[in-house]
Amino acid sequence: MSNPIGHQGEAAMGLMKKLSSLFTGSPKDNSFWISVKCGRCGEIIRTRVDLNNDLSAEYGEGEGETTYFCRKVLIGKKGCYVPIEVELRFDAHRNLVEKRVKGGKFMED
Repeated sequence: MSNPIGHQGEAAMGLMKKLSSLFTGSPKDNSFWISVKCGRCGEIIRTRVDLNNDLSAEYGEGEGETTYFCRKVLIGKKGCYVPIEVELRFDAHRNLVEKRVKGGKFMED
C-alpha cells in the first residue's frame, strides 16, 4: 500500500519539526514535588508546584531581592476532606528556603 503523503510530504514534516524545535527548545521540567501526610486519616497526598506559574513574586524594598511564595490547599481522595494547607517560600533562583504545613506533615522523598 502506498503512502498518501509520499517522500516529499515526509521530508516537509521533518523540516517543520526541526524548525519548531529551534523556536521552542527542549522542554525543561520546572516542577517541584511535595508529599504530605494528612494529620487526620494518614493519606499521603503528592502534588506538583509549577515553578513558572504557581509562584507569586514578593518584591524586595529598594534593591532587595525578589523572592517567591506559593500556597496550596490539598484535599485527599479517601473521603476525609480535611484541607491541608501548604506554604512554600523560594529564593530569587526558585530554590526552596522555607516550608510550612497545617493539617498534616511533610513526607521526605
